[in-house]
Amino acid sequence: MARRLFPGAPQPFIDLSTGINPHPYPLPPLPAGAFARLPDGEAQMGLAGIAARTYGAPSAAHVVPAPGTQILLPLVAALVPAGRAAILGPTYSEHARTARLAGHAVTETDDIQQLRGTDLAVIANPNNPDGRIIATDRLLALAQELKGHDGILVVDEAFMDVGPPGGSLARELDRGNIVVLRSFGKFFGLAGLRLGFALAAPPLAARLNASLGPWAVSGPAITIGGQALADTAWMDAARARLAAAAQRLDLLLAQLDMDVVGGTSLFRLARTPSAADVFRHLGAAGIIVRAFREQPTWLRFGLPNDADWDRLRSRLTTFAPDR
Repeated sequence: MARRLFPGAPQPFIDLSTGINPHPYPLPPLPAGAFARLPDGEAQMGLAGIAARTYGAPSAAHVVPAPGTQILLPLVAALVPAGRAAILGPTYSEHARTARLAGHAVTETDDIQQLRGTDLAVIANPNNPDGRIIATDRLLALAQELKGHDGILVVDEAFMDVGPPGGSLARELDRGNIVVLRSFGKFFGLAGLRLGFALAAPPLAARLNASLGPWAVSGPAITIGGQALADTAWMDAARARLAAAAQRLDLLLAQLDMDVVGGTSLFRLARTPSAADVFRHLGAAGIIVRAFREQPTWLRFGLPNDADWDRLRSRLTTFAPDR
């Protein structure tokens, strides 16, 4: 896509269009058996137990490991019969697409009250792309209302690793109609590993596991994921490093008179009337950020790695808007 848009740009491209940690978790040595044998069921249960402790779920029985959260979206949407789904937006577009795949009539709204009375309510928390946070008490009140008619609340916590302490609903799963999605690859910078989790009450978790079938998660993902999720020292250091980098990016964007209007410490959302020109200016230099057709003044910036800061700074500071 980037090569088609900017065929003359220098390569390799600097891809700042995603919210992935530019400093990935260091890969441990992997035993040959991780590749040569089918994944071990006990090892996957061990991974589920580590994930439960890290994310705050009550037990391993509440955790469904999967090859990325993307594959979980249509399975979670199918936990309730086809009916009405409402998604708090603007947000990740795959929630709407996969809910339609499950047969739901889908509405996207910016009013959380419009999620009441639906069969499937979906909220990203923190939200992508603006970093919006919905308070826990509001989420629990919505879940309670949905429970009265067997509705399910899905909370996509893909960026909760850098969210507010205590912001996750993982400890509330035994209410019975809450599904929490957790991404592994974004915070740990290993998106290509394809690992994610659904957290839910055991009856819902069992249905999701049955839908995924055996050997859903690869042996290397089990080994690396288990080690990374138990490495609290690395996680603490990563949060501090990301927060400092996000502040550095805010200062750089401010030099261009771009207003930072949201985000998390894995990405920043900026607003400028020159968004389309900035997008093209950066793209021509081989730097890709995220533009939004529905919000033409928005740009989302991921964090560059250490080697790419100078290139980003140089290109941004040479931007001159069309007059």
